[in-house]
Amino acid sequence: MLDLPPSALLTPRNSRVLPTAALTFIFAFFASLSVAATPSAETALGLKPIQTDVEYEIPDAAAAAKCTVNDIDHPEWSGWEVHAADGTMLRRFADTNGDNKVDLWCYFNFGVEVYRDVDKDFNTKADQYRWLGTEGTRWGEDENEDGRIDRWVQISAEEVTAEVVSAMRDRDPARFARLLVSESDLKSLGLGAETSRRLATKADRAASEFTDFAKRQQAVSRSAKWVQFAAATPGVVPAGIDGSTKDVIVYENAVAMFEDGGKNGQILVGTIIKVGDRWKIVDLPSAAADGDAVAQSAGNFFTPGGIGGASAAAGSGVSSQAQELVTQLEEVDQKLAEAGDPKDVSSLHEARAQLVARLIKSTDDPGERDAWTRQLIDTVSAATQSGAYPDGLVRLKAIARSLGEENEPLRSYADYLLIGTEYAVRQTPDADFAKVQEWYLEALTDFVDQHPQMPEAAQAMLQLALSKEFEDKEKEALGYYKKVAVAFRGTEAAEKAAGAARRLESVGQVIELQGLSIEGKAFKLSQLRGRPVVIHYWATWCEPCKQDMKLLRGLQARYAKAGLQVVGVNVDATRESAGQFLKQNSVPWIQLFDDGGLESSDLAKAFGVQTLPTTMLVDQKGRMVRHNIRVDDLESELDKLTK
Repeated sequence: MLDLPPSALLTPRNSRVLPTAALTFIFAFFASLSVAATPSAETALGLKPIQTDVEYEIPDAAAAAKCTVNDIDHPEWSGWEVHAADGTMLRRFADTNGDNKVDLWCYFNFGVEVYRDVDKDFNTKADQYRWLGTEGTRWGEDENEDGRIDRWVQISAEEVTAEVVSAMRDRDPARFARLLVSESDLKSLGLGAETSRRLATKADRAASEFTDFAKRQQAVSRSAKWVQFAAATPGVVPAGIDGSTKDVIVYENAVAMFEDGGKNGQILVGTIIKVGDRWKIVDLPSAAADGDAVAQSAGNFFTPGGIGGASAAAGSGVSSQAQELVTQLEEVDQKLAEAGDPKDVSSLHEARAQLVARLIKSTDDPGERDAWTRQLIDTVSAATQSGAYPDGLVRLKAIARSLGEENEPLRSYADYLLIGTEYAVRQTPDADFAKVQEWYLEALTDFVDQHPQMPEAAQAMLQLALSKEFEDKEKEALGYYKKVAVAFRGTEAAEKAAGAARRLESVGQVIELQGLSIEGKAFKLSQLRGRPVVIHYWATWCEPCKQDMKLLRGLQARYAKAGLQVVGVNVDATRESAGQFLKQNSVPWIQLFDDGGLESSDLAKAFGVQTLPTTMLVDQKGRMVRHNIRVDDLESELDKLTK
């Protein structure tokens, strides 16, 4: 790909990127209009693409007045084309199946088609969006026809990095989530079991953490624009490596360059994997702004020798010492991927921690230093909790102590993960769980006292509130939830806390739950008035949830005469995971889904659901009977409701 500086990119005459898009009156008009009724040029030019990031030709008023609308000259299509005074094609609106309704809306720039909205199922609503010509190769599918892309049919690696910038700019978790590799993607690639597990874990974590990450990061503002893609040539991971059965093509250390308010910045997107006609990412990005370069990280497969070639490496601003440490880090990660002996794995984790600690000391940029520190905290915590790094707890405590109090955000982050890590380590087979739990709750309470205004304090209080719920101390739980809702207003934690408080106070009250089914159909709980309803929150990774489904099927049959309804609420990170499970398993009730998963979906936040399964019972009048009930206890409650 030819890399050009922003100053070399020419903006087409009379072209602009539209700031808004919607299913306007004009769109509805065109969808239902008889093809025999030719529209005026003004009406035709008033129609906008459903997706906003399209650069196409929009004539000014004087030029529009000279435009003409002509019948399509096509052997199988009917409809109209809009031409400028010089004959240049501007628009095409076509009926491709002969039902006398428009099902293809095409937009041009300098006579080249650059975008089209497609109504593939011919129901007058667009369900596919394609970028063409000079606008790229993206092809999105909108399963529920709500104007938002649900999945990519086709997208290049370059365009993936542009989407990452847009998702960060707009703080849009759904836009980011559809770029992440899924379990079915990994299965289709034929990667080894351990590699697939590792990448799936990273992708799930990235999906759940993106909302908070996007709010926290300061590199990409609301005015940021993607400029170009930079990476070394892609590489092939050959079949037979680490249990893989197919060749896999990947980029490592891919970078998105962006412009923001006159300043240039870079985002390290990292690994991008080719999955059919799509490219997928596996992790959260990291960013640098104001012209700084992002340092390479240890790759998931291998690391090419430089981002964007020698010239980029020479001007990267990354010291030779730091680059040497990164190279050593890559070697350790490769050994970790191949190691089988627990002693070797433990030693390699220690070596890795030492290398990252040296990287932190060798880095002058505060932002990069904090990023490496967070990575060190994350990796040591994860390895320790998995049992792969027995000495990791000692290392993590040393990291936390070394931070001091001058960098409270990072110290708070380290202290919070330290508590969670030690909690996991203390839970040995012979441990006294009651004492471990007592220690954990005391540690969280002390943490909140030490860092009352840090984001992690909100998470700690949510954990404290949840523990009070388990102890049936709802008044104390409610106190924590309300404190988070007020003190951290505007955050995901506050929304979840407000939902949990609403749930705890809902018994005897009429409640509402609304959203979209996994097929995209609108749903309101009030539609089921007159019948008892069980609301069941679940995910494909929750085995107890799947056992509950078997019991719920039996209850649904047993109380069929009473009209018992079950409403499933799936909180998987991706719609694809839920959809695949539902295709393979008979679950005969409506399933709601919303992007964001258990961490940040509106459906999870509606009642502050933090653990799975969560089951609620609603009576025939729409009133909450039990806000958290075991499925085993439903029968006795349903007997009371249906007498």
